[in-house]
Amino acid sequence: MKPKVIAIVGPTASGKTKMAIDLAKQIDAEIVSADSRYVYRGFDIATAKPTLEERDGIEHHLIDIVEPEFDYSVANFYDDAKIAIQKILNKGKIPIIVGGTGLYFRVLLETYDLPRVEENPVLRQELETYEREDLLTELKKIDPLGYEKLKDSNKRRIIRALEITKILGKPYSECATEKEPEYDVEWKIPDIVSREWLYDRINKRVDIMVEQGVIEETKKLLQKHGRIKNIVDTIGYREIITYLDGLATLDEALDKLKQHSRNYAKRQLTWFRRNPELKINC
Repeated sequence: MKPKVIAIVGPTASGKTKMAIDLAKQIDAEIVSADSRYVYRGFDIATAKPTLEERDGIEHHLIDIVEPEFDYSVANFYDDAKIAIQKILNKGKIPIIVGGTGLYFRVLLETYDLPRVEENPVLRQELETYEREDLLTELKKIDPLGYEKLKDSNKRRIIRALEITKILGKPYSECATEKEPEYDVEWKIPDIVSREWLYDRINKRVDIMVEQGVIEETKKLLQKHGRIKNIVDTIGYREIITYLDGLATLDEALDKLKQHSRNYAKRQLTWFRRNPELKINC
């Protein structure tokens, strides 16, 4: 029999974190974070990382494990998550995997087997200079199937697909293979009443972030780490930086933050709709 795990997925602000903590308390489980930004120390308010108080005594894994300078990859997540899951299983508990990073779930819990290809810093630096749409255009030319799979993804994942394609000399879509799922997964998603309901929650969350001090958090991160990629490319910090630089008023920056968060939620929903085990209302 395959080990049992519970996966709670959903777009930003949908309530998946609270759902996971409530369930963990009911069944004496532990949580493994599947959020690509929770791994970074100091990325707290802008990412809506659950506080120690919100975690309510439930053990959380893969939160605050690396500094922002480290480019934490999907392969890193897979390796670390496997270790965390086994630790939880060894205690006789059920692991609850919770987050909104769709690719993490595909690699860890579904059939997608990610190719292991070392990064090429020179090539990656060159690709970073291009806009997301230009990168997508290039991917569409050399790998139409890969383009269809990644057209809703963020810039980082598109760059990785181009990097793998160029290093291996064959389309990214042909590099990934299918594997047998390693776990018996029970899939869950919060009840999303409507798209409007979700967008309203996102907008309110941004207002709460300001009250909690996201502007000061951004200043501290910039002061400590400088304008590194993982800060300036993260939704929340990116928009606040435009305000700090005088390129936008605070209201304009927050409007952009709300818009970008809504766009991200839409992309997340697109990812999770591909999973036949999930029922999504909107």
